[in-house]
Formats: sequence, structure tokens, C-alpha cells
Amino acid sequence: MLLCLSFDHRGCSFPLLERLTGRTDEITAVLCDSPLTDGAVVLSTCNRFEIYVQATHDVSDSLLELIAETAGVPASSLTNAVDVEVDRRATEHLFSVASGLKSAVVGEEEIAGQVRRAHAEAVERGTITDGLERLFQAATRTSRTVKHRTEIHSQGRSLVRLALRLAEHRVTSWADVRVLLIGTGAYAGATVAALRSRGAELISVHSPSGRAAAYAESHELTAVDPAKLHEALDAADVIIACSRTEEPILTEAHLVPMSGEGSRSQRLLIDLGMPRNIDPAVARIDGLELLDLETIAKHAPVTELGAEHEALEIVHDAAVEFSASRAERDTLPVLLALRTHVNEILEEELCRARRGDGDGVAESAAPQVEAALRRLTGRLLHAPTTRIRSLGREGRASEASEALEALFGLAASDRG
Repeated sequence: MLLCLSFDHRGCSFPLLERLTGRTDEITAVLCDSPLTDGAVVLSTCNRFEIYVQATHDVSDSLLELIAETAGVPASSLTNAVDVEVDRRATEHLFSVASGLKSAVVGEEEIAGQVRRAHAEAVERGTITDGLERLFQAATRTSRTVKHRTEIHSQGRSLVRLALRLAEHRVTSWADVRVLLIGTGAYAGATVAALRSRGAELISVHSPSGRAAAYAESHELTAVDPAKLHEALDAADVIIACSRTEEPILTEAHLVPMSGEGSRSQRLLIDLGMPRNIDPAVARIDGLELLDLETIAKHAPVTELGAEHEALEIVHDAAVEFSASRAERDTLPVLLALRTHVNEILEEELCRARRGDGDGVAESAAPQVEAALRRLTGRLLHAPTTRIRSLGREGRASEASEALEALFGLAASDRG
């Protein structure tokens, strides 16, 4: 059974979502050690927290209790906020997420990379199963199909681009704006590209993890010495934070303007972090404006219905096909048992033909007899093989297994 437990910006309060994403590592570690599941993939982004698990039965209630205990929140708050999807609906949900159809800004492109990273991290942890591996590979293929066959990504602006658009009422000319970027992760690259497309040239970067120098060199930016962060914050017109952290990087103490000539107080802060990179209390500082993900998501544009409808159809068809293929694989033990049984009979007859004495055939005729028997076996197996696979795709694999036992006295589990 495939299960998806989803918390996103639509049905989950921002503080609760922030709490879950802030405890991603701890929740992931607990899931890895839990006997509840055979495998798990955790997807944690700026506007969603989801787990995809493979289990023998529905363990969603137990998983919610485990997550609540680990995150330090009441289980009832999770129950009221979670969307639980099973099997095909879980598949279609993931394909929609990977294609940007569930994002705060419909059509955003960053989410596809985040889904791939969640998959890669599960592989590294050893929590991936064959079923989850196929699921996430199919999700990536589907997102690429949506990108190439529709205009959903070109119409749906990313969170970064939307944030910069909202900032433009404060910015007259990006070429003259001093921008300080905090963070060197996935959103940093998209931020730099979006800034440069608007003509921004004065971009510096600070990394809480100490990667600023290398990142600045590879992206032709100016690295900020950690010892001079306060000066850089004070000098910047726009500060964009997009680092992965459990606690705010910037607080009121960082952002109170320094005294002396050249001190700046008119600043715009854009917080793309989840959990927050910037303490909301900084909004109390005069001359400072804060845009966070909650505010940005409220201004997400409505995409063109035609492109979104086409993308949804692609996702639906891909999910139906994936689920049918998955169901068809449930008939593999039946097919193996049938083929093994028939081939054993074939080999007995071939041995008799090869002996060339008694009831056997002449040695000169043995090759022709063997070829004929193999052709006959192949033709006899073709129709039942096709029918068994068809039953599987229809979710009727149990009927194929029952037929095998009724006709030949074979149990699929006893073979192979």
C-alpha cells in the first residue's frame, strides 16, 4: 500500500507548517527507524511537508502520532490539517506536486528539483523501496512531460520571481539597488538569475554555513565576510534570505541600523525560508518592510485555465497508467507459476524426444520436434498470459490466482 500524508499552505496554518519543516531531520530519522513502514520519502519545501510511505496496511493514524510526538505538537492539530491519500490518489497527488500544480504559485519550477532531492536523500538513507523508486522516477518523467507539452511553467511564476515582482513597488531601478543574498542553496541560484534578469548588478552573498566565498566566485558575486555581516545588512537596500535553518538567522538585533554616516534604514526584506529565516518581529523597525512566504503566497496569480487543465489531464493519465502497471506487477507470481508448470511439462516431453528409443523419436528428428513443442507452448501460453496481465491492470489479480489454483492446483506463492 502506498500512503501520502500531506500538509501544505492550503490546509495547514503557517506556524504548524513551519514547525513541521523545522523538524524535518528529526521526523525523518524517526521514520527511518519505525517498523510501521517498509520505506519512506520525506518531501519538505517552503510551502509543504509530505511523507510518502510504503506499508502493508493503512498506518496513517500511527504515523500522525509519531510525527506529533517528534515535532512537539498536539496530534489533533495534525489530524485537522493533514490530507491522506492512498495508492492511485497518492500517485496522482505526487505527480501534481512535482509538476507544480499544487504550489502556492501554480507552475513554479523549483518544486521538481525539490522532489528529485527528496528521492535522492531517501536513496542515500536506504529508506527507498522498489515501489517508491518507480513512483518518484515516474513523477520526474511526468513533470518533464508537463513542462514540455504545456505552457504552465512559463505562465506560472516561481515564488522567487513573484516575490521580486511584489518588491517592485519599492524599487525604481534594480541596477542601482544593493542586494544582500543570505543562503547558497536551491533558491539562491533562482534568486540570482531572477535578479539579473531585472538588471540587478550589486549583489553580495552571505552564507551561514560558510560557503559564501566559493558560491560568490562561481556566480560572480561579492562574498560578505561573516565579521562584517552587520555592515552589509545596514548597507543593503534589499535583503533576500533563502537558507535552510531551524531558527531565524536575522533578528531585530541584526537589523537595527548602525549609527554613523552611511547608515541605511529604508530596507526591504524578503524571507523565502521555511522555517522562517527572518524573525517577524523585525517588522517593528521603522523604515523596514518584510515580505515572507505567507504574504507572497496570498498574492499568487491565477494561471490560465487552458494550460492548467491540459497539465492536469497529463498528470491524471500518467497516474492511471502508473497505477495500472503497478497492479499488473501483482500478477507476476501467477505468471511465473503458470510458466514454470507448463515448462516443466515441456522439458519432460523434450527429454523423452531426445532419448531416441522406446517411445522416443529418431535422433535426426529430435531438433524439429523440440522446435515444434516450444512453438506450441509459446502459443498456448500467449492468451492466458495476456489475460492474466489484463486482470492485473483491472485490479483483479486475485481472480487470476484463484483460476490458477482451480485449473492446475497451483498456488502462486508456492512457485518461483
